[in-house]
Amino acid sequence: MARADGSAGAPEPVAGQGRVRRRGADGPKRRRIAAAVLLALCALLLFIAVLENGAPMVTELSVPCAGLPEGFEGFRIAQVSDLHNAVPGGGNDALLALLAQSAPDLIAITGDLIDSRRPDVAAALAFVQEAARIAPVYYVTGNHEARAPDAFAALERGLAALSVRTLRDEAVALCSGGGTITLVGLDDPAFHTDGRDAQAQERARLERTLARLYDGEGFALLLTHRPEYFEAYAAAGVGLTLAGHAHGGQIRLPFFGGLYAPGQGFFPAYDAGLYRRGGSAMAVSRGLGNSILPLRINNRPELVVVTLLCSDPDAAA
Repeated sequence: MARADGSAGAPEPVAGQGRVRRRGADGPKRRRIAAAVLLALCALLLFIAVLENGAPMVTELSVPCAGLPEGFEGFRIAQVSDLHNAVPGGGNDALLALLAQSAPDLIAITGDLIDSRRPDVAAALAFVQEAARIAPVYYVTGNHEARAPDAFAALERGLAALSVRTLRDEAVALCSGGGTITLVGLDDPAFHTDGRDAQAQERARLERTLARLYDGEGFALLLTHRPEYFEAYAAAGVGLTLAGHAHGGQIRLPFFGGLYAPGQGFFPAYDAGLYRRGGSAMAVSRGLGNSILPLRINNRPELVVVTLLCSDPDAAA
């Protein structure tokens, strides 16, 4: 609009255009805030995972077993698996305290007591020495023992000096309350295969070994590192198998379970907990340590404590 003197005046504001918002400037700020929130959330999850990795827990399993002698009713077995030289709680004090509180009748170590990449035989023996003060200890090998032959030889000698019974394709009688069962221990297949068509070799060998060690008479408790051969253990008539190796799938996904396990691949069938096949049961421990992958996620280390129950006490002999 022109002024009275004819000069041009300042333009009048158009409705709705009085203030111009710089929307483009808000985008980078919002992205920085979102990135900071995401980073904080990842740091929190990592912090929780680190805390969980050093805090072993106890998982109690009550397992009814057909054919179990009445003298084994309530018999408790503490399963230590896949320790990989870990020392949760510093010097394994936390783990040993859980073992003592569990009051087991027997402690079963189901392989990978040492880690082949950093074997510490002294630490393993120090733990077992204290564990043996709590209950008799039986031990079977894992694939990491097979990968570290010199360390394993020293470990085997040390365990014998501690009166720990190492079962390498052996069976012994186990007695309680006047009843007797067969305790079978399988050597890890990695000691006996050459890497070519390994799973077929492993299964064929363990089937032959089980047939030699257990004739199907009476109740058999099997200690092994490998859960992936559960079908073979069940076919042999084993009443209960204790296994490890799967590390709980390393990363446990809600509603899906473990992500990956050696010998089974992604979404393993046997990663943790109790499984049944016909009259046979298998307890798989998530284990206590780590190896190649240094961190578990949503997967606390565990000490499994199994309580044996007679499924039909009146018929048990």
